[in-house]
Amino acid sequence: MGDQTFLITVDVEADDAWDHSRPVTTENAACLPRFQAMCERHGLRPTYLADWTMACSPVFQAFGRSVVERDAGEIGMHLHAWTTPPFVPLTQDDHRCKPFLIDFPETVMAAKIETATRALETAFGLSPTSHRAGRWMLDAAYARLLIEHGYLTDCSVTPGVSWKGTWGAPGGAGPQDYSRFPSAPYFVDPMAVDRPGRSPLLEVPMTITPRRHPRPVETARRLVSRSGLSRRVWGRLFPETAWMRPNGRNLDGMLGLARAAREDGRDHVEFMLHSSELMPGGSPYFGSARAVEGLYRHLDVLFAHVSGEFEGRTLSEYRARFTVGTP
Repeated sequence: MGDQTFLITVDVEADDAWDHSRPVTTENAACLPRFQAMCERHGLRPTYLADWTMACSPVFQAFGRSVVERDAGEIGMHLHAWTTPPFVPLTQDDHRCKPFLIDFPETVMAAKIETATRALETAFGLSPTSHRAGRWMLDAAYARLLIEHGYLTDCSVTPGVSWKGTWGAPGGAGPQDYSRFPSAPYFVDPMAVDRPGRSPLLEVPMTITPRRHPRPVETARRLVSRSGLSRRVWGRLFPETAWMRPNGRNLDGMLGLARAAREDGRDHVEFMLHSSELMPGGSPYFGSARAVEGLYRHLDVLFAHVSGEFEGRTLSEYRARFTVGTP
């Protein structure tokens, strides 16, 4: 085994946050021990990035304390602006529109980061240092606030992916375009998060690579309408990118990403999923117990493969390998 790192990141959040009409519940917290046991069986060390609603869940608190006390993983922060106090409405229905944190004034952004951070400190007796933005939206103001609140690692960047067309609050800051962001870890420039700088905040980008399709598909891609429903349908049929993120149909793709990273000598591979995807009906992707069992079969194969090729680390453990200011 070499010194390349496999990072497991879990966005720990409310049940089926994709469903605008669903009340905010946290039943999926009860599904995390099974996932943790699988990680431990394969010698892997997950980072649980918890939002405010889950930080307030007694079930998640008990689970997270066990992880921390046994040094079996890490608890970090994830922030959904529409469910994190203080509540300052930006739309007629923020639960439906799900505004990005970067849509809010900086004073409100700071207050929400403070709330989420303090909830984790109270629940787990630690100061979280790892973070992922809700809905993947990070900008320079957000990065500066993270630094002010003591965060050392972020994993919000999705290299090669533009979120244009994905909106939060109408008239807000709008979605981020990560098309030209680095894919290797870097300390962010707090004035421009798309370039390296000398801040203490290490950006650890999500593992995403371009997907190649046959020439007729690529030709059709250039001709098809790229907005609205047509874009969404096209994206589902012929995704432009491959993610280290399970969807129930991409085991071979994830194994391929791991092999390519190993062969190319990339320093890290970053896997992610949502805690709600571990609960039947907790997400649009795994709507039944059968689908969740299929997910676990895929995870078992993937984790068995990477555990023999990579070193499992939490985000903070990975961050400790870097010196501030080095690429």
